Amino acid sequence: MKNKQLAPGCWPLATDNIKDYFGIMAKQFFFRTNQYLLILGHSEGNSFPWQPTLNYKSWLINKGDALHDKFFILLKIRSLFKNAFEKNEDSHLSESFINCITTNNNIKTVLLLVIATTFIACGNSKPAEKEAATVVETVVNLTNDQLKNANIGLGKLEQKTVSSILKVNGKIDVPPQNMVSVSVPLGGYLKSTKLLPGMHVNKGEVIAVMEDQQYIQIQQDYLMAKAKLVYSTSEYNRQKELNLSKASSDKVFQQTEAEFSTQKIMVKALSEKLKLIGINPEKINENTISKSINVYSPINGFVTLVNVNIGKYTQPSEVLFELVNPTDIHLALTIFEKDLGQIAIGQKLLAYTNNKPNVKHPCEIILVGQTISSDRITEVHCHFLDYDKTLLPGMYMNAEIELKKNDAFVLPEDAIVRFENIQYVFVEKDKNNFEMVPVTTGSVEKGFIEILDAEKLVAKNIVTKGAYSILMKTKNKSEE
Repeated sequence: MKNKQLAPGCWPLATDNIKDYFGIMAKQFFFRTNQYLLILGHSEGNSFPWQPTLNYKSWLINKGDALHDKFFILLKIRSLFKNAFEKNEDSHLSESFINCITTNNNIKTVLLLVIATTFIACGNSKPAEKEAATVVETVVNLTNDQLKNANIGLGKLEQKTVSSILKVNGKIDVPPQNMVSVSVPLGGYLKSTKLLPGMHVNKGEVIAVMEDQQYIQIQQDYLMAKAKLVYSTSEYNRQKELNLSKASSDKVFQQTEAEFSTQKIMVKALSEKLKLIGINPEKINENTISKSINVYSPINGFVTLVNVNIGKYTQPSEVLFELVNPTDIHLALTIFEKDLGQIAIGQKLLAYTNNKPNVKHPCEIILVGQTISSDRITEVHCHFLDYDKTLLPGMYMNAEIELKKNDAFVLPEDAIVRFENIQYVFVEKDKNNFEMVPVTTGSVEKGFIEILDAEKLVAKNIVTKGAYSILMKTKNKSEE
């Protein structure tokens, strides 16, 4: 049996013969091309490494300089081994040659490594298989039965008015006048509240009750100042009449007038303090003095935040509750600097959420930011034309802004197919043959897509229905 043609630098793989002549020294040779070298053997106590990625030269160096030198000496006679294998038609080394080699005990271990290294070289010498390039034919032939099953529909380019669309995103925001942080200007202890986040409150509704001794003091000071004002008023009028008749000096009248003015100021100041904490000065008297005050909701809306609990003392600057009125929400969109020139107040747009992309919310641009941030963006504020209670502040939305309208050639969206990241249409050549033509598309509106390079398709019959069925036929044919 003749040896097979060898790759340059390789020996015949005759594992059985190696076991016959070197059975004591070599337990097993096994290789897997470009991945593993698994050698398990021994020679007079020197074990071979059994690790897939171990560099055999490094292993030799670690064994010592003597073994390292013998290895490279044996490499010089590698061609003799190779010729010996190739010239023997039965892939056997003559016994005399084997005896000659194995007589030298110093190179037994090294010999096994040389043979194994040569096997690996043979494994790497296999010619690489060339991948078959995928060839896609541009003309597809369909039988009459295939045409019927594909339900092909034909049409021509149409000219329609198409709007350019800018797709952006943003989130729902609330104007400052519709967001309220509730606090008590004079501080105090929270006596009671029933508020929870999400609860609805009406304007003027009691949302909390506060207690503090300073409320009593303010009411007391007000009533005392009010009583003194009555006396000061009478005294002022009396001194005024006496001064007119020169029965009293001007100095006494001026003192009385100053006290009267001071008392009026005191009453007015305390009256405003009472209003600040929610007490009506007109309704307070010695019988209505109270240690507690009510906190009222300033707007109609919902509770978004509760920061306090019963019995907690709050500072004047501390926020008790946060309320929001969502009836006047607006959409804050993020616009890049390069697109800002296409945006103007009054433009219409459609906004939608990721959860309900089919539910469109019409909006109108009411404000355009006049500054550019470091990220080269600005905010554009839009008003919802119709209030939807399902839209909540902070919710992220997508938007499509209508930029401009122009006449363009269009095709139904179903006429466009995508293959290997290129868009195509199928043009009828005759009844059963269709040509696959690449196209460049533009804006999409109401089921039609703009064709930017329409000149090559003018007056031609184009597949507008069943285009993907033809594409599948094309792909199947290219794979055969």
